[in-house]
Amino acid sequence: MQRRAFGLAVTLATVVAAAGCGSSSSGGGGSDSSSSGGATQVKVGVIPIVDVAPLYLGQKKGFFTKRGIDLKMVTAQGGAAIVPGVVSGQFQFGFSNVTSLMLAQTKGVPIKSVVNGVASNGKIGADVTGVAVKKNSSIKSAKDLVGKKVAVNTLQNIGDTTVRESVRKAGGDPSKVKFVEMPFDQMPAALDGGQVDAAWMAEPALTIARSQGARVVASPFAETDPKLTVATYFTSTKLLKQKPDLVKKFTAAMTESLEYASQHPDEARQILTSYTKISGTVLQKLSLPSWPTDIDMASLQKLASLGEEDGIFGDKKPDLNALFS
Repeated sequence: MQRRAFGLAVTLATVVAAAGCGSSSSGGGGSDSSSSGGATQVKVGVIPIVDVAPLYLGQKKGFFTKRGIDLKMVTAQGGAAIVPGVVSGQFQFGFSNVTSLMLAQTKGVPIKSVVNGVASNGKIGADVTGVAVKKNSSIKSAKDLVGKKVAVNTLQNIGDTTVRESVRKAGGDPSKVKFVEMPFDQMPAALDGGQVDAAWMAEPALTIARSQGARVVASPFAETDPKLTVATYFTSTKLLKQKPDLVKKFTAAMTESLEYASQHPDEARQILTSYTKISGTVLQKLSLPSWPTDIDMASLQKLASLGEEDGIFGDKKPDLNALFS
């Protein structure tokens, strides 16, 4: 899994002016253009993780092609490349966790969510993220994380916010958890080696850690809200105004892709092999998220309130209706 899978570490003062600053595995480009077949080429900034499986599956099934979209995925390290890449027009749409989008909006970044991306599956102990500890650890529940060193992929984001909520619900003091920043793919080894007491991991790191004997003691997404909207696809407000028909077509194709992935989980799981190195036992055992077509606004309101409590957004509160509705 690419590091910073849920992260947004962006110098917001230069976001609007930034051009070509995304780290990608394919070439840059400006606005959309017509390909030789007459379709409109659309670039989407993504992180190659489990969450975006419906996008790749939808491409394979032709949901975008039939709407005149020649889809190109641009892989990036995280939100630090994706957000400015969308704003600058390097690519037309991007995928990001919702806390990062809220943070960007409070800093004046001109973006708008256009369609749902991924949600918690609501299963305690079997969600797409979980706090894992070593098999012989004295930590038995989220309450025991108080005073312990817990790894998250990015500080002051959706990870530590939801972990704190798990601790709070378990009766512990969330302010006394010691968070350290670490890429997901380094967490299983760090946990096994005793560098951290616990680690909040996403798939496939979570399944890898479990194969090494780790135990899951908390499921922060599901415990925050079983229907938690975790990430969405977004665009710039400029593209939304200039090319509303293109946005509508992308949204329709993505919605169909989410529906298909939800109805065909085996195909969604298998498509992972086309854009990640996940395979074998890990592929078969990892937990899949939920891919609803509707954004759960109640869960976003709760997440925003928790973020405000953590001081993530500074003095300005995110406008959820403007960003997500």
